[in-house]
Order: sequence, then C-alpha cells, then structure tokens
Amino acid sequence: REPGRRARLLRLADGPRACTVLDLETSGLDPHSDHILQIAAVDVTLTEAAGTVTAEPTGEWSTLVKLPRPWTRVGAREIHGITRRRLLRGIPLQEAISELDRRLEGRIAIAHNLDFDWGFLETARERVGLPASNSPRACTLKISRSLDPDRQRSHRLGDLCREHGIVLVNAHDALADAQATAALLPLLLSRAGGLGALQTAVDQPAL
Repeated sequence: REPGRRARLLRLADGPRACTVLDLETSGLDPHSDHILQIAAVDVTLTEAAGTVTAEPTGEWSTLVKLPRPWTRVGAREIHGITRRRLLRGIPLQEAISELDRRLEGRIAIAHNLDFDWGFLETARERVGLPASNSPRACTLKISRSLDPDRQRSHRLGDLCREHGIVLVNAHDALADAQATAALLPLLLSRAGGLGALQTAVDQPAL
C-alpha cells in the first residue's frame, strides 16, 4: 500500500456484482523475499434472488510467472507442484500483473485469505514499477469467519469445500483454488444475508 493511503470499508450499491476471484501460488510466505509463481483469475457475476446468491462464471485466466533468475528457489514443490522447468514457459512478472490489473478493471477482487495474495501483488507491483491497485476487494476467509464468531470450525479452503460439497481437484494449483473459491463465494454470501453482506475494502487517500 502506498504511503498516505488507508483502507476503508465500502458497501456497494444494489444490483449484480462483477467479481474476479484470484489466487496465487508463491515460493514462500514472505512477499519481500519470495516470489509469485502462478496467478489465476476466475470472473463471475453475482446476483441475488429471495436471499440466495448465485454466481455465473464469465471467464478465467491463468499463467505461470517466470523466475527473476534461473536459480531462484521455488519453495515447497511437494505442495504446489511447480518446478523451475515449468516456469520457463511462464511470462514476465510485469506482464502477468498488468494482465491481472486489466482483468480487475471495474470489478471486485476476491480471494480466500486476500491479505496474503494482495500483499504479494502489491509488493510485486512495487518491484516492477507498477502503481498500486485501487480495485475494491473482499475476502472469503473473512466472510466465512464472520459466520463462525466462536471459531468452532476450520476455515481453510479445502475444509470449507468439503463442508459445502465443492469438489476441489488439484488443490494448490492457482486456477483450481480460484475456481473453488468462486464456487464457495455465493454459498457464503447466501448464509451471511445476501449481497448486502459483501463489503469491500478500497484504498483511499488518508485524511
């Protein structure tokens, strides 16, 4: 986040919501020392009828991201399954971020554990000289936790998919995780009270 900017909550107007559900695979947990290996985005339009939210898929995109140097570590391959050889087919980081930002124009960015993904994206934007994003955004992890204030259940993506009957194939592939999150999103919003429960945070100039 740029200096002098803060996040505020924004309740959107009534009507369909155009959203892009995103997911990243990374070489580790630190956005400053680790790297984005894969980016995926699933476009959906959310609508509500009689308190039930539905999501209509309208497109998807995924790319591997080239390493900054051939010897850069790729992290836990046993989890994400991404090797240096596969990343040779990727695109440069700046190109990948630019394409994601193009897809986010006029849409709400959504992810499961959004703070993690957004932290990597903002650090990557700084790294390649792109401006910070002002896209409105929301987090399915936070929505799920809001339905369980006493924290009686797991809110990991895989556990939520099992709870809601969503088949998650190839977990920790960015596109598979984004598809699963897109399927989970309307179910969580329906339980939370409908589209009115979708609050998004957007960067605003500090007062």
